Amino acid sequence: MKKHLISPSIISANFSCLGKDISKVISSGADMIHFDVMDNHYVPNITMGPFILESIRSYGINVPIDVHLMTNPVDNLIEKFIFAGANYIIFHPESTLHLDKSLNLIKNFKCKSGLAFNPSTSLNYLEYVIEKIDIILIMGVNPGFSGQSFIPNTINKIKNVRKIIDNIKPNILLAVDGGININNISSISKAGANIFISGSEIFGSNNYLKIISSMKKKISCNF
Repeated sequence: MKKHLISPSIISANFSCLGKDISKVISSGADMIHFDVMDNHYVPNITMGPFILESIRSYGINVPIDVHLMTNPVDNLIEKFIFAGANYIIFHPESTLHLDKSLNLIKNFKCKSGLAFNPSTSLNYLEYVIEKIDIILIMGVNPGFSGQSFIPNTINKIKNVRKIIDNIKPNILLAVDGGININNISSISKAGANIFISGSEIFGSNNYLKIISSMKKKISCNF
């Protein structure tokens, strides 16, 4: 896998032609797709269910897809989204009564597992379960809506997670979601992120190729 990946969040895509819009963003250089699931319980919004992921796969979208569950509870949805075609299942530690059990459920289905951390969520959860995690997602905004501004102190959290990963399990991917744009992606990269999840910055552009290429250029200047 590449060291740095651009993952457009399709919450900001054009749902009137979702398959075509996703195909367009992939042909413009996107490495994977981010699938935001909200249930109006964990966050005050409702987005997409497993049938949309299944239809995306049926349309012919074959790149890796990570499913970010902003729901409560999560266990029933974990199984449904894996069967629908998810490569990664990421959820918030506060959204389950049994963190270890939920991670085991993902692993039992041979899917990659991950935890998402809100701006105010402690990283202490990692202490006991990090060996079962394939990806850590750091939120640059409070979850629930696209188009928010990146919280600057998130940079420190990314740096702290990078140190934890490097010291314990270097192959864990570090993703950042929320408020990523052409102006801050370089500093987020320097802090240690691998995956850059961006919705409105990419899908709000009239030239996907130009914005994704610019993002990758900003990242490459750091290495």
